[in-house]
Amino acid sequence: MGRVSRAQAQENRQRVVATASRMFREKGTAVSVADLMKAAGLTHGGFYKQFASKEDLVEEAIAQAFAEQAAHSAMAFGEHPGEHEAARRTLIEDYLSLWHRDHPAEGCPVSGFAADLGREPEQAARAQHVYVNGVRNRAARLATGDDDGMAQLCTMVGALVLARATRGNPISEELLQAARTALAEDTRPEPQRHTD
Repeated sequence: MGRVSRAQAQENRQRVVATASRMFREKGTAVSVADLMKAAGLTHGGFYKQFASKEDLVEEAIAQAFAEQAAHSAMAFGEHPGEHEAARRTLIEDYLSLWHRDHPAEGCPVSGFAADLGREPEQAARAQHVYVNGVRNRAARLATGDDDGMAQLCTMVGALVLARATRGNPISEELLQAARTALAEDTRPEPQRHTD
């Protein structure tokens, strides 16, 4: 088989990163390189031509996942231009939906990577900058008035993780609904600006 062109090599690399981003969110970062490459439709040996280590790939996969989510959030806010509260409500409803619960591969990287990064301190240290920025950006989308959105994000992520862990039991949907209700009740109006 001949050598792969630079363009094809770059395309292969992007395919591996995209596949890893989805698989790691769904199954965790313990997914083997062999399984990952098979899912990407490439050979196991090709991995080391593209990446120095699996840890490097994990970091890129996290960045890819946050980039996807940022684009999705931007669409939600684009649907409600100038209406932050309507966009925020849409974001909460989407996040705490049955679809999001049942599709972790396409889901939020905050919840998708939290457990693995918590268990793997070395990987967490490598990816911390990307992950922390993603968490802050996600919270900022939820911010209202003097609320920075962090508590809202914690409520959403916690509810989603618990709902996924209890899928198949009625409590799973109860958890999502409880979080939606709590966040709807927690709506704070934008502060009024006074001019003197």
